[in-house]
Amino acid sequence: MSGAGIAFTGHGIDRADHVRADPEYLAQLRADPASRLLAMDGLAAVTAGDALTFVPLADDGAELVFLGLREGDALFAAVPAEGDNRPAYEQRIDRAALGRLPADQLALYGGARALVDWHARHRFCARCGAATTIAKGGWQRDCPSCSAQHFPRTDPVVIMLVEHDGALLLGRGRGWPDRAYSALAGFVEPGESVEDAVAREVLEEVGLNVRDVSYVASQPWPFPSQLMIGCHARADSAKLSVDLTELEDARWFTREDVADAMARGQDARAFVAPPPVAIACYLLQWWLEETA
Repeated sequence: MSGAGIAFTGHGIDRADHVRADPEYLAQLRADPASRLLAMDGLAAVTAGDALTFVPLADDGAELVFLGLREGDALFAAVPAEGDNRPAYEQRIDRAALGRLPADQLALYGGARALVDWHARHRFCARCGAATTIAKGGWQRDCPSCSAQHFPRTDPVVIMLVEHDGALLLGRGRGWPDRAYSALAGFVEPGESVEDAVAREVLEEVGLNVRDVSYVASQPWPFPSQLMIGCHARADSAKLSVDLTELEDARWFTREDVADAMARGQDARAFVAPPPVAIACYLLQWWLEETA
């Protein structure tokens, strides 16, 4: 099973790094009537039917981020007045609206959202506190006071399926929709490999030691800006010690449970599977195919 069906991947545009580094060319593109601005309501996608909305560029003083070239025409996004300062788990998304977008447009929006959100939340220098200016077409911010350069960040997150004796371990966070379960996940900490992070997170959240950690697939997740690193691991024991400060519940599900959840949605018998826009849904389908 390839990663082609993972949401927020495959934007299909030329990000044109050589253009980012050419201020004169960027100015020409901003003045080109063929260039387009991705319409956004703050950080939300503005859609028309089942497609993103693009409008002519306006000279309104907003900071513009160069997204790339699509069929030779430049695409931009504007930095909103405010970013989203809520933690990732509080950032609810309109999954129904996003799910209707074509895959390449969903990926384009995801990248744009993550980028303009970073700009809106990082207007000042982390070294000296001075106001920064947008640079390199929006892929950098510079400090005119101390010459520091700042770059958009992406936070790595491991998300893992843990297997034991043909059963799969899934958990549910506090405040999740009724009966919803998903793969365990957590941020990679400084000084950790992906394998280290998987082992630590599983041990912390459910008290299990895991082995044979393997990579499956990845997904950029723009709420706010994470790289979800999908993995599979094996546990030598099924005995759980759930950290209730991290999870509301965790339990083992059979292959039949997982197949039923993937096939029947909200009417599933044992649990409700993650939505298609989440990599966890892809991981469950991958596991079903691997264990067929």
